[in-house]
Amino acid sequence: MKKETKVETKDWKKMLVDLEKKLDEFFSKKAPKLPESVCNFLVKYGPYFMVVGIVISAVMLLVSVGLLAAIMPLSRMGYNYGYTAAYGYHSGFAFWNLFSLIVMVLQAMAIPGLFKRIKSAWNLMFYASLVNVLSGLFNGGLISAIIGAAVSWYFLFQIRKSYK
Repeated sequence: MKKETKVETKDWKKMLVDLEKKLDEFFSKKAPKLPESVCNFLVKYGPYFMVVGIVISAVMLLVSVGLLAAIMPLSRMGYNYGYTAAYGYHSGFAFWNLFSLIVMVLQAMAIPGLFKRIKSAWNLMFYASLVNVLSGLFNGGLISAIIGAAVSWYFLFQIRKSYK
């Protein structure tokens, strides 16, 4: 049993490494290159933008969860919580909040390494982008998930060489 778990872990790691290599091949070598000055700007000031983005996202997430908690008693008056054929199970917690929280944690963990230009911090940003793609797919936004992934991966892989 333990060997199977290790093999599965290696399979996940191998899948992520293979995906990263394929995306790097496309976005770094085949896609148009960003000017070096833009890459340097993103690497130098990107972590500051991330800090601002995380603070804003955290406030919005708290507002979202707080508003859901505040209207929960009122929402029970409108319809019954439970299963309906059209909407499935209803609850007061928005599922995408979990994805947002995971992305925020990954990005916050990456910030110190982004300032030091460490590859593991870049990896955390890549993982956050993958969680964003999953979030888009679970929320039914296939087209927006694809477009968002393409844009974020383009910029991520253009600056990847700056992280060692």
